[in-house]
Amino acid sequence: MKTLYLDCSMGAAGDMLTAALLELIPDAEQFIEELNALGIPNVCIEKETSVKCGITGTHVCVKIHGEEEESHDVHEHHEHDHYDHHHEHEHDHEHREYDYDHHEHEHNHEHDHHEHNHSHSHHHSGLHDIEHIVREHLNLPQKVQDDVMAVYTLIAEAESKAHGRPVTEIHFHEVGTMDAIADIVAVCLLMDRISPDKVVVSPIHVGSGQVRCAHGILPVPAPATAHILQNVPIYGGSIKGELCTPTGAALLKYFADSFGEMPMMQTTAIGYGMGKKDFEAANCVRAMLGETASTQEEVCELSCNVDDMTAEAVGFAIEQLFNDGALDVYTVPIGMKKSRPGILIHVMCKEADKESILASVFKHTTTIGIRESKLHRYVLDRSIQTLDTPYGSVRCKISSGYGVERRKYEYDDLARIAKEKNISIAEAEALIKEQ
Repeated sequence: MKTLYLDCSMGAAGDMLTAALLELIPDAEQFIEELNALGIPNVCIEKETSVKCGITGTHVCVKIHGEEEESHDVHEHHEHDHYDHHHEHEHDHEHREYDYDHHEHEHNHEHDHHEHNHSHSHHHSGLHDIEHIVREHLNLPQKVQDDVMAVYTLIAEAESKAHGRPVTEIHFHEVGTMDAIADIVAVCLLMDRISPDKVVVSPIHVGSGQVRCAHGILPVPAPATAHILQNVPIYGGSIKGELCTPTGAALLKYFADSFGEMPMMQTTAIGYGMGKKDFEAANCVRAMLGETASTQEEVCELSCNVDDMTAEAVGFAIEQLFNDGALDVYTVPIGMKKSRPGILIHVMCKEADKESILASVFKHTTTIGIRESKLHRYVLDRSIQTLDTPYGSVRCKISSGYGVERRKYEYDDLARIAKEKNISIAEAEALIKEQ
C-alpha cells in the first residue's frame, strides 16, 4: 500500500508541507512552472535549497508583486492585526474584519515586536470570493478544486468558532489570500500527483507559550488552530512560540487518514520542507513515501434495526454517514416484531471514528439502540494510475495483493467521455481499452 508519512515534530505550515511534498516527485522544477502557469493573481512561486542542522532540504518562497511576504499565517486578527509564528507584525487598518495572512513558518523565542503602518488600502475577500478564484480562474482538476475549498472551509469555520462570528463575516486580506491560495493549491495538487493510498501524520508539535497581537496576548496553539486540531494528538515543548499554523493544521486534518507513529514501511522517497529560522532541532516537516504491507485491520461494525423510516430518510442517513467518515454503509431488509417489515442498517468505521459515527447514526436514524461488533478487514493495496488518452485523462484504480490484480476505470471519467461522445458507459470503456 502506497503510504505517506508526515513527521511534524517541528509543527507544520503550508509552505513547509509544499516543500516536503515537492521533494517526493521527480519533476519538481516542472511542477513549479505549472504552478506559476496557473495564474494565481500577482503570485510567483520559487524553490530554493535550504540547510538546517546539516540536513539539506527545500524552502518554497511565495512572492507577491515580486516581493516575498513576511511570515504571516491564517490567524485570528482584529482590525487586520498580523501575528505570525514567532515573529509578530502589527498592522493598523481602519476596518474591523478578520485577516488571513500566512507563510514562512518563522519562530521567535524573543517575541520581538515590529510595527508597520500601512496607509494604502487593501481589498478583502470572503469565502465565496476565494471559491470564485479557485473554481473560475485557476485551471485545476475538479477534485483539486474541491480539496482546496474543503481546506479553506475548515479554516473559516475555525475562525468563525474562535470569534463567535458567522462564517460569512470572516474575510481574507488580499495579499494574504493570494499567499494562502498558493500554498493550499500547491499542497492539494501535490497530494493529487502523489496519490497515496494512506496518509499517516505524526503527533503534531504545536509549540508553547503565547503570541502577541496588537490587542492582547493569545495562548499557543492559537484559538483557530486549537479548534482545527480537536481530536488530533498534539503536544507542546520547550520552544516558545507557534509551530503549527492554522493553514498547516487544516491541510493535515483534511488529508490525514490517521495520526500516530510511523508505520512499518519500505521508503522510496524522503522530502524535507524547511522553515526559515534556525533552532537546535531541524526546523522542517519530513515527508516519507513508501510501501506498507497489506495487512488486516480491525474495524467496528455498528448496526441497528428500524421500521419507521421512509426510503428517502434512509437514503439521506446513508449519505450523511459516508460524509461523517463511515467506511461502508449498507442495508438489509428484515422482518421485525408485530410482523412489520424493517431495515437492518450496517455501518463500518474505524475505531477512532466510532464515537462520531455513533452520534451520526442516532442523529440521522430513528433507532434508540445500536449494536457494536469488532471485525477484521482484509484489503488489497490500492493505487491510481492516470492514463493520457485522445479523450482526455482517465484514472484507473489498481488493486493488488494476495496474488490478484484488478483494474477499474474511474466512473466519473468514463461518464464524461460517454456524455461527450453520446455513447454508453460500456462503449466509453471499450474506447479506452483500445488505446
